[in-house]
Amino acid sequence: MRTIFFVVGLGIYAGCGETDPQNEIEHIFMIEKQITFSPKTHALDNNDNFSPDGRFLCYDTRGTIYNENLANSKSIEKVEISSGKETVLWDPPSITGEEAAPGVAAVSYHPLENKVIFIHGPGLEEVDKRGYYSIRNRTAIEVDGEGKKTSVKVDMRDISKKETTPGAHRGGTHRHEYSRNGKRIGFTYDDFLVQDYDRTIGFMQPHAHAPEGYTHYFSVILKPAGKGKSKTGEIEKAYGDSWVDPGGTMRAFIGKVRAQNGIDYDNDLYVADIPADINITTSKSGTQDQYPEPPEVIALRRLTHGMDVTGIVRGSPDGSQIAFAARDEGGIDQLFITKAVGSDKQPVLVTSLGSPVSSIRWHPSGEWVFCITDGNLFVTYVGTRHKFGKTIKLSDDRLIRDQLVVSPDGNLLAYIVPVPTQDHSGVIVKDAAGNDFRQIFIMKLDWKRINSKLGND
Repeated sequence: MRTIFFVVGLGIYAGCGETDPQNEIEHIFMIEKQITFSPKTHALDNNDNFSPDGRFLCYDTRGTIYNENLANSKSIEKVEISSGKETVLWDPPSITGEEAAPGVAAVSYHPLENKVIFIHGPGLEEVDKRGYYSIRNRTAIEVDGEGKKTSVKVDMRDISKKETTPGAHRGGTHRHEYSRNGKRIGFTYDDFLVQDYDRTIGFMQPHAHAPEGYTHYFSVILKPAGKGKSKTGEIEKAYGDSWVDPGGTMRAFIGKVRAQNGIDYDNDLYVADIPADINITTSKSGTQDQYPEPPEVIALRRLTHGMDVTGIVRGSPDGSQIAFAARDEGGIDQLFITKAVGSDKQPVLVTSLGSPVSSIRWHPSGEWVFCITDGNLFVTYVGTRHKFGKTIKLSDDRLIRDQLVVSPDGNLLAYIVPVPTQDHSGVIVKDAAGNDFRQIFIMKLDWKRINSKLGND
């Protein structure tokens, strides 16, 4: 049995409570704990990886075998945080190589139930008919969170008919995200039949008229303009999306939009308003030569202009605000916040860090936002007290932290770090690319110390 050990941030004693005069950043370094040690990749992939009770984290194993292509990700697993025990939730028969199948990856927990959802390429019995894994050849399945390997098919893929089966799609859904009430699933989408359109976003929900054998009815949220064919103000690509409100009636995303000069592109923040009582069956599933279309009642709002938004945008727990990364005047990606309701609201610059921010995540209270900069963890106050924008550094070393997630109670952070890993014989082993395996670490947050930096106001 391996010993679970703790890693202490550099300067935890000497640096604690000190201030960086240039950026007024407090240093309160927390203790980290590595919880996975097996010689495989543990990818969190910017999803919702904590179980509803906060006891487990789910992950995929991309990059362990052959290459980083999700086609060669062989299993969906979970780890118990308290013990480090790993459990395989899904490991179907597979083919390895440049052309591989099925490919299982990008897993998220349901927010209320003990089950996970993830992308799934063609099963081996389907390869002759469907081909190998690709971004245009994948669907979603749900699997129980106990390791019993009971599965449910979520969305139907149909490319066999002149007219696509209503409620089905003809390509690949990816990075499935439950709304916080669990009633809708958002995702990115790439069409197989009509490929002169770039990536877009979609949603699905349970419906009595879902295709037979599947639980959900599919719809795109927007039909983009054709590649290279957009006019000023038209969106050619939608990505970086997430739910804003708990009920899943607002989907925020980044739109690649034709700029005012008619030549260049902007990457800006949008919100799609999806009524709670929408009739999803009014969407059009498309034909062999016609792209799917959303219900007409979905409305789009543009919230920024020319800000070069990047990463994944994130709605606050109550759905009133959106946090996102965009360039400041110096060209560095910083944390911004804007109101979710209304259009073209002026975003607020929150951080002034020396390097780009990534992995933006809200605390469940809605008063703090986490991010990663130069591999280190930061938390920034965005509540109503006068120290709005107060930024606290939680680690200070050369570890390469990535793929940050926050526990349901807001007391734990989880992320991956590439570190030397031993096999069962004690030999240091590497992943398929020859790099250190990415392992999961957690950080327990001391909120008494963090909140003390706001004073008594």
